[in-house]
Amino acid sequence: MEKALDVIVDSGQEDARLDVFLSRSLGVTRTSAARAVEEGLVLVDGRPRKPSFRLKAGMRIEAEAFGEKEADTSLEAVDIPLNILYEDRDIIVLDKPAGLVVHPGAGVHRATLVHALLHQYPEIAGVGSPERPGIVHRLDRLTSGVMVIARSSGAYDVLITAFKEHRHTRVYQAICYGRMGGQSGRIETFMDRHPKDRKKMSSKVVQGRRAVTDWRVIRQWEQFSFLELTLQTGRTHQIRVHLADMGHPVAGDPEYGGRKRANTITDPVVRSRVKRLGRQMLHAWKLGITHPVTGQWMEFTSEMPEDMKALAALLDERQPC
Repeated sequence: MEKALDVIVDSGQEDARLDVFLSRSLGVTRTSAARAVEEGLVLVDGRPRKPSFRLKAGMRIEAEAFGEKEADTSLEAVDIPLNILYEDRDIIVLDKPAGLVVHPGAGVHRATLVHALLHQYPEIAGVGSPERPGIVHRLDRLTSGVMVIARSSGAYDVLITAFKEHRHTRVYQAICYGRMGGQSGRIETFMDRHPKDRKKMSSKVVQGRRAVTDWRVIRQWEQFSFLELTLQTGRTHQIRVHLADMGHPVAGDPEYGGRKRANTITDPVVRSRVKRLGRQMLHAWKLGITHPVTGQWMEFTSEMPEDMKALAALLDERQPC
């Protein structure tokens, strides 16, 4: 493995962001440095970190060789329709469709949610990170559902802290493989980068960040379950990883076993439908937050999308219990 960097952080670089440190050390753009970090090409004391991770003196930074990816990453406004659930001068709550990337990065530089927000709410350009204005949390590209966006700098600071401290409610709906061993439960593990595929996460690790997911069965069929899942922590791909590592991958999940498992479906009609799914059957159904300015507790919900409704209806018809 060719190393681009293998250095010890000195006292003069204390508290620098990891992506900024890489950018200065290697002479690459901050965007390229952040992308390399997100792709698992950079380790801090042997562990992957986020681009925003703050360094301390004495830490060892190892980076695999990566190329500068030329791309026009300017955040111009793009007219993409958005389903707005609520808005005021400080926050925007919207229903993100599956397939829409939240912000530019890792090969996607145009037509993201951020570009759409800049068209409808140009004032967010100066809110938070220049590369991700207004963004305080994310949903995977192929996950649908409720998100909150900061519209003012004050709201951004409060929401970032609230999400970091898990002072909110996030409830998801999922259709997964198999029947659960009970009506409810808690999955509590460590979570870290997958030891063999750095672009993926794993809960089958002996150390990492604590990850907790509560689940409840809403409906079950012969070979599938419809679950309500509440995040107690917010790790990358948390629900998808937890369910997959339990042996219940989300139907249609392209990265965590949801597509391969389709071959085990006994009913040919259901098997054909599941194999044609264009995404994981995971939906951010409810978001509860304390308003960053008024202090009022607010909850927002998003109706289950049509592809999940259609699969549930087919399972009712073909695999009733």
